[in-house]
Amino acid sequence: MTLTDTATALPPRQTLPAEERFATELAFLAVHDDGPRPPGWLLTPRAVITFVCGSGGETLKLPEAPAGLPDELVVAPKFVGERALVERCVVTLAGERGLLLVGEPGTAKSMLSELLSAAVSGTSALTVQGTAGTTEDALRYGWNYALLLAQGPTPQALVDSPVLAAMRAGQVARVEEITRCLPEVQDALVSILSDRRMSVPELSGTEDAQVAAAPGFTVIATANLRDRGVSEMSAALKRRFNFETVHPIADVEAETALVKRQATAAVERAGAAFGVDDAVLDVLVTVFRDLRAGRSAEGWDVERPGTVMSTAEAVQVAASLGVAAAYLPGGDSLDLVPGHLLGVVRKDDPADHARLLGYWDGPVRRRAEEGSATWRRLWDLRENLR
Repeated sequence: MTLTDTATALPPRQTLPAEERFATELAFLAVHDDGPRPPGWLLTPRAVITFVCGSGGETLKLPEAPAGLPDELVVAPKFVGERALVERCVVTLAGERGLLLVGEPGTAKSMLSELLSAAVSGTSALTVQGTAGTTEDALRYGWNYALLLAQGPTPQALVDSPVLAAMRAGQVARVEEITRCLPEVQDALVSILSDRRMSVPELSGTEDAQVAAAPGFTVIATANLRDRGVSEMSAALKRRFNFETVHPIADVEAETALVKRQATAAVERAGAAFGVDDAVLDVLVTVFRDLRAGRSAEGWDVERPGTVMSTAEAVQVAASLGVAAAYLPGGDSLDLVPGHLLGVVRKDDPADHARLLGYWDGPVRRRAEEGSATWRRLWDLRENLR
């Protein structure tokens, strides 16, 4: 490749949005299920659920596949959780009501929001990231100040927020970490979700002074339970949303499979093959589940750390083990587990270090004494936690 080619070629992307990553599935499901769908929806509600939860191993077939689509397809599950939760979310969106996904950090709230938006609207890009610095403009509109100075307030000078763009197009807008926004910023959504229109006072007296939401418009917001009290939502705003709690994955086998699948993808993006033994992944997931629940699978009490031991964190640790095995070979991946766990638990409370040592002196030691070679090796690595 020449220097010119390097300068003009589009750079590769680390990740793709759901609508691009699963474009074939979305197009297939749009043709496969031609039943009734709410206004503005890309798929039927039933097909949205299939897209998110998978086809249960069933091969879906098209009598006559359009050009570029396969004749048959097995839709893989993308969200590991209760199907009933996904069904309630889809019903909420079909009723054009706001949906608020709440839960502990790392429970895939954002991923579920992205998948639902992609399946309903064909895009997940109309997103506002909530922070303490997010202003009302991010939820309403801003201005192109060069045009504003030259022309005054005109429709051409108006800069749509993702929410306003979603209103115009009848699509789903996403607001991530809504409780990180200040209350006065959050409340910009109250009139939008109740009146389904947005006023632009600067354009008063023109037909553009109000923007009405097109059919299909709604909002999916997310909030971490750990953020309660950061910026508590007003009662008025809460009433505009249906609340759905996303819980940690209940099934150990499903969580282990998810950790392996996502860690494998992360290592492959790093240019290597995933080479961590299943036994190491089993230990890693078990440790995370024990510390998250405050009780081991055997029923032994465990002191829970203040840090959230989420599935997302387990994926990151598994991916780190995979990268180390690929690029820094020469040891057992299990030897690296204590150091990575220490890095996880030290994020919030220094006392969590002692809690992790207590876990080693409890369940890890007892499993080692029961004869498990893997746990005995992990017990021998206790000194790595110093």
